[in-house]
Amino acid sequence: MKKFISLITILALLLTSVFAGGAVAEGDKLSVVTTIFPIYDWVREVAGDKVDLTMLLDSGVDLHSYQPTAADIMKIATSDVFIYVGGESDEWVEGALAEAVNPDMTVLNLVELMGDDIKMEEIVEGMEHEHDHEQEEHEGEHSQEHDEITLEDIQPRELSDFAGEWNSLHPLLMAGKLDAFLEHKAEDDENATKETMFDKYAANWACDVVSVKIDGDTISFTDAEGETVSAAYTYAGFTPVYAEDGDIKAVRYQYETDSADAPKYVQFNDHGTEPAAAEHFHLYFGSESFEALMSSTTNSYFAPADMSTEEIIEMLTGGHDHDHEHEEEADEHVWLSLRNAENLVAAITSALCEADPANADAYKANATAYLDKLAALDADYTAATKDAAVKTVLFGDRFPFRYLVDDYGLDYYAAFSGCSAETEASFETIAFLAGKVDELDLPVVLTIEGDNHRIAETIIQTTQDKDQKILVMDSMQGTTGQAAVSGVTYLSVMQGNLAVLTEALQK
Repeated sequence: MKKFISLITILALLLTSVFAGGAVAEGDKLSVVTTIFPIYDWVREVAGDKVDLTMLLDSGVDLHSYQPTAADIMKIATSDVFIYVGGESDEWVEGALAEAVNPDMTVLNLVELMGDDIKMEEIVEGMEHEHDHEQEEHEGEHSQEHDEITLEDIQPRELSDFAGEWNSLHPLLMAGKLDAFLEHKAEDDENATKETMFDKYAANWACDVVSVKIDGDTISFTDAEGETVSAAYTYAGFTPVYAEDGDIKAVRYQYETDSADAPKYVQFNDHGTEPAAAEHFHLYFGSESFEALMSSTTNSYFAPADMSTEEIIEMLTGGHDHDHEHEEEADEHVWLSLRNAENLVAAITSALCEADPANADAYKANATAYLDKLAALDADYTAATKDAAVKTVLFGDRFPFRYLVDDYGLDYYAAFSGCSAETEASFETIAFLAGKVDELDLPVVLTIEGDNHRIAETIIQTTQDKDQKILVMDSMQGTTGQAAVSGVTYLSVMQGNLAVLTEALQK
């Protein structure tokens, strides 16, 4: 569950509670606080400038990782109307509402408003299971079960599989930035503490290099002092790593250089056995021999340089709460259905009218005009999907669009569920999705907003033709306040999604 600093919150509320009122005084504007952009925009369309409107998630933070500040909780506590999604990502709301100083506050929970129309998160065929994908410290030791590796399974790999800029996790660990990961590991071992986990990983992940850049055939190593050495490397085969029972548990891919300017021998292990873009890797390097590297007592861990600390922790832990990982969860992405939007906008309008009767006529008129626009766009979606050549979408990403595809009778495949915190897909998942692209002759692999499209790229590289497009559908989970000011609206985003969907459903 997400946490906030309750003491600071209480102090802030005590200092500001004198400004809270039980009802909207004549001449005052209704104070409305929303969490995410779609709700904010719906209220903006219905209420215009007749309310004092706040969007809490206005800086681009994702709904699933948002944690309220004391100032945010103060805004909620003194508002007249508070509207939020109400799924698992909003577990923090209960505590925030407990601090409320406005006894007449109207609170709307979208998931509750959906009633019997709410859908549960589902795991469809081929989708990654979140509950068992945890990175272990020992090489090749993933808790996710894979098929047994044989020598016949292992294929040569180009250095380009590891292209990009990568950072060691060791400096983050030493700086205390990965404490949440250590606590998570300690919870799984009754004989461990956060301190013993720290000692373990501090030794296991130790590395003289803090960052690595791989561009073409060149690897550049940068140490903690900022000194960089580079050399061109060629493929030198692979070495299987065997478990005590004789089974192959991992593969190290090997590259070497004739240059004296950088380590002569380099090995990568990203838990893969065939060509695919790496999403993280363990790195081993030196100038003695490949055999010497195999006896290394460390297992340095490198992640993409553009990954945030929060994303790294989610990658390491699976991003789930142990108390909830086996519970059935509501699919909270209710706003991504235009038909849901119509019903939710109507409910919001009723709440605004009740809280502010003086402006009820204006709210109702604005809502009527807006509902007509939503219905018209829904009709456009219906027309575009009714006679589409393709009836299936495939996401190399999370999948928050279940309500949308169900509205129009489309099938889907995806790497993860909509609320998944996963960042890595197994080889089984990649192979399954690539096979579906081939089987259904899909022209497009879809992703959601964001810069990381590695999974979609890997799926395409695993298909037979390797010529599919990657297109992006916007789930509006991190739309910023600046975007709203610059003219982005719920309707404009959904119109953009229709254009992408239309292309994805064409042969």
